[in-house]
Amino acid sequence: MFSPHGPSLRELCAQALTSVERGYDRLAPTFDHTPFRTPEEVLEATVAALSAAGPFDRGLDVCCGTGAGLTVLDRVCRQPVTGVDFSAGMLAQARDAAPGATLVRADARALPFAGGFDLAVTFGALGHFLPSERPALFEGVHRALRPGGLFAVGLGELPARDDRAYWLSLGFDLAMLVRNAVVLPSFVMYYRTATVRSVRRDLRTAGFAVESLDLPADDDLTFTLLLARRR
Repeated sequence: MFSPHGPSLRELCAQALTSVERGYDRLAPTFDHTPFRTPEEVLEATVAALSAAGPFDRGLDVCCGTGAGLTVLDRVCRQPVTGVDFSAGMLAQARDAAPGATLVRADARALPFAGGFDLAVTFGALGHFLPSERPALFEGVHRALRPGGLFAVGLGELPARDDRAYWLSLGFDLAMLVRNAVVLPSFVMYYRTATVRSVRRDLRTAGFAVESLDLPADDDLTFTLLLARRR
């Protein structure tokens, strides 16, 4: 699963026993060498889809992590872009990936922006929010966008029951439920809570008009890009 430059199993276990913020501070230097980073083919397909939906001026990467989404925004936006994350370690890595970006440390459930962005993106982050927390996240993105602005959400579809990945994701989520029941602070990371259907519903509730695009698949997942436009 991991390259020689990625984290060891011991390091991943240590990460999972801390908070989300501190865990990603620890993982940040090796994150891009794990399977958790959004695949390049998904990023390239997103660039193509957004290029067709543009043009865009200002872009915002929500939960930017090490900056994969910022590299997408750099290619489709005509002005300098912004990334927001609450992990200082991840932001330090994002600074190397997108040197010209403005980086803001903040909780995505309380985004400190009000209008002005033409485009927002997020990749691989929604599993870190409980379903009850998504409305605040999406309402914050809605406020950050100008009327008519676009929010692009990259999601992996749940695999079929006969797929090994189905049982791996189920086992992981059950393990996290047990971990969070007995260890504090919680480490929120679930694969099965942010389904395309539930995220689409929450985006519509937040005031977006939503359409879906299928993106290239890897060995385990089919990816969907939700294009949510602020009415």
